[in-house]
Amino acid sequence: MPEKRKRATIREVARATGLSPAAVSYALRGIQTSEETQERVRAAADELGYEAHPIARALASGRTGQVGLLCGSLEDYWQQSLAVGIGRALLARDRYALIVDAGGDPERELALARRLRDQRVDGLIVQPLDPAAALWSELAASVPVVSIGDALHGGQAQGEVVFDNRRGVTLALEHLRDLGHERLTVFTSTSASTPDRPADVHVNAEAERLGLAVDVVVVPQSLAAATEVATRVLAGPARPSAVFCFADSIAYGVYAATRELGLAVPGDVAVCGYDNHPMSALLTPPLTTVDWDIDGIVRSAVRLAVDVIDGKPRKRRVVREPSLRVRASTGGRPE
Repeated sequence: MPEKRKRATIREVARATGLSPAAVSYALRGIQTSEETQERVRAAADELGYEAHPIARALASGRTGQVGLLCGSLEDYWQQSLAVGIGRALLARDRYALIVDAGGDPERELALARRLRDQRVDGLIVQPLDPAAALWSELAASVPVVSIGDALHGGQAQGEVVFDNRRGVTLALEHLRDLGHERLTVFTSTSASTPDRPADVHVNAEAERLGLAVDVVVVPQSLAAATEVATRVLAGPARPSAVFCFADSIAYGVYAATRELGLAVPGDVAVCGYDNHPMSALLTPPLTTVDWDIDGIVRSAVRLAVDVIDGKPRKRRVVREPSLRVRASTGGRPE
């Protein structure tokens, strides 16, 4: 049986790099040293097999190495992909994601946010269900908060990766208008208790500007629930000629409903999504959707979170610009 290798010590890393143990400790924590020194120390640590003891590191730094990731609803496939990407990106930066799911419930979201703070996470990344909640200002005073999608109440977040929802909504509605649709149904997961989310507000304003008749319907993000609501709407006497969904996951429910009802997409009803989940291009027909570049969102959110945790915040606000991926579900000419 081979002899178990002894854990390397910080002094061995110091000897290998010609630095003091204190400087090595700073470099491994990403503070008070240059990026070049940090890379050199990490390379030496990897070569020697050095791993800092997590409890000792937390005691020395006052940090847990954990970043809370509060998801609005993991029944949304796009949010699942976002969580996976952020978890991997944080791990590459020697942090660990503590992922929790609000399940589409704004009150549960706030309770979980408090719990993450009380567990002393180093930072919190959130895609808020209720960006206007007063709690966000309170939380931001005690833990670094980075929001994704919408800006938080009071502008207290230390970092924001916000979506240009006005542009995203305009792209979708103008596309459907240009194809001749005049009466649309918009499916949104926004609950009645949080009616002021920017994307939903923009729908009504843009529809009025474009001369479109729009019915906004609240839909849960689970596939079964979205299918049930979509079936009821599409089976009604005033079936819309097009449906715009504020999540591709909801659009999948619309597809299921059309199959149950024997309707053709886009012949009987055109369907447009909003986040370009990878599965959307594989549907029959492929789904037209608004693309926000999920990889870019992950990079921006993790960079903002790690920078503010390390005390070196740079650009505080990143605005994501959308693009429209035209596919066969709306009958438009693919781009």
